[in-house]
Amino acid sequence: MLDIPLLLRVHVVAVIAAQNDMGVCDAIERNAPAGKPAAMSAPHVPKVAGIDPTVPAPAHTATPSLPGIPTPPTAPGTATGPPPGPAPAALIQDRLAGWVSDLTTLHELTERLTRTATLDDALHELLRAGAALVGARRGMAVLEPADGLGPATTVGLGLAHADLGTIETVPRSATSYGRILEGLPDGRPPDPVAVPDLLGEEDLDPRHREVAARLGFAASYAVPLATEAAGKLGAAVWLYDEPAEPPERARHLVGLYGRHASEHLARLLELERARATLATLTEELLPSRLPRVPGVRLAARRRTSARGGGDWYDALPLPEGALGLAVGSVAGSGPSALAATGRLRASLRAYAVMEGEDPVAVLSDLELLLRLTEPARSATALFAYAEPAGVPHAGGRGSKLVLAGAGHTPPLIVGERRTEFIETSLSAPLGMLACWEAPSVEITVEPGETVLLYTDGLLRRTGEPESMDRAFARLHAAAASVPRADRADPGAIADHVLRTLSPEDGAYDRDDAGDAEDVVLLAARFD
Repeated sequence: MLDIPLLLRVHVVAVIAAQNDMGVCDAIERNAPAGKPAAMSAPHVPKVAGIDPTVPAPAHTATPSLPGIPTPPTAPGTATGPPPGPAPAALIQDRLAGWVSDLTTLHELTERLTRTATLDDALHELLRAGAALVGARRGMAVLEPADGLGPATTVGLGLAHADLGTIETVPRSATSYGRILEGLPDGRPPDPVAVPDLLGEEDLDPRHREVAARLGFAASYAVPLATEAAGKLGAAVWLYDEPAEPPERARHLVGLYGRHASEHLARLLELERARATLATLTEELLPSRLPRVPGVRLAARRRTSARGGGDWYDALPLPEGALGLAVGSVAGSGPSALAATGRLRASLRAYAVMEGEDPVAVLSDLELLLRLTEPARSATALFAYAEPAGVPHAGGRGSKLVLAGAGHTPPLIVGERRTEFIETSLSAPLGMLACWEAPSVEITVEPGETVLLYTDGLLRRTGEPESMDRAFARLHAAAASVPRADRADPGAIADHVLRTLSPEDGAYDRDDAGDAEDVVLLAARFD
């Protein structure tokens, strides 16, 4: 690395070379002291890096120069000396410091962008970072993948939803981001588009001029969002309040950041499409609507994780006014687990129609099918055969409920006089034993009571994964705290339980709750 002492060494080498050309004797004569007393009494100039600065440089010595740093012109007949102003080493150090600062800024901005997990968050972070780089206050990002598969969205920075709608009324071909989205005729990705003086353009579209005057922006700078693998994804544009244009250094930085942001958006786009596909498959595999059975009101709630788990539920009317209720969970996640869920649910519906009065027989047939078709997969299931109080042969004042579980969590009864778990016999999940067998349990549900069937994901998302006993206690407390006014509505009971057990991050408010597990909750209120 260059520094001032090294440059001084270059001067000395030139001086010594000039003295050698004149001859040693001539050099000694020219540099001989005028008199001994004067030489002894004269003050000594301090040396720098071992060099005696009293040795004068010859007149014909050229000023050292570095590549990229011009040498100032000199008048004819004048001796060339050190260049005025800052030393070349200082200029190089300033330039290196600027590069380090730029790299540090890009690193911090890309780290913040990488932490975003959704397309919406990533687009907002892109606008904020780009505005800081180009020196703008407002902007908008348009996501329109070139393959037409979506999703398509528009987000703004410093622009209200109505402002975005106003900008979209301008013909797209007249806007800077529109030229990028439309691309070039030969399909090549367009370059960034800078409009330093929007209102000063003579051929500006009248509608564009009107919108710019109304919203108060006078310049724009737009960059494409594209990758080699995914193609064109969209465009980002930043708006200036006054005529302006980002300098070359800012353009370079926002270009580097835009390429990194495009790669991140492409990954999030693939993830978003995969989540949408899994959500669609899950919706198709679950009941499109719950049946209407006299004497029973039903409500179901489901929360699906981003990985697409295999939790499911079902409710189907059976002969003679009876009702079948089922919940279950297939081991694994992803498309394979969803496919297994569909096969398991369809098989249970068939067995329930044939042997619904005997839940143990239904689960036994289901276990045999799972062991023969998918020996490497296990599942839990619970099936309940319900005879509402209005059924003639139900007998008694309440409704009869016969149920059996295969490694599944016990149901919960919520009523005016009791809130308690239905104690089912302990049994292994389906596919774990050579022959599954477990006794059934019969209970009577009083009028006005609600039976909650759920998957174990509800217990794991209570915030107590290390202790199932504490998770069951929290679930019991949540069910017991249902307000009296909501106890007549099974949907309100389910919502209250979910809200009470929700983690602080509000994972139950959205389907794609990160890495959280699936949750299925089926509520049946008996009149």
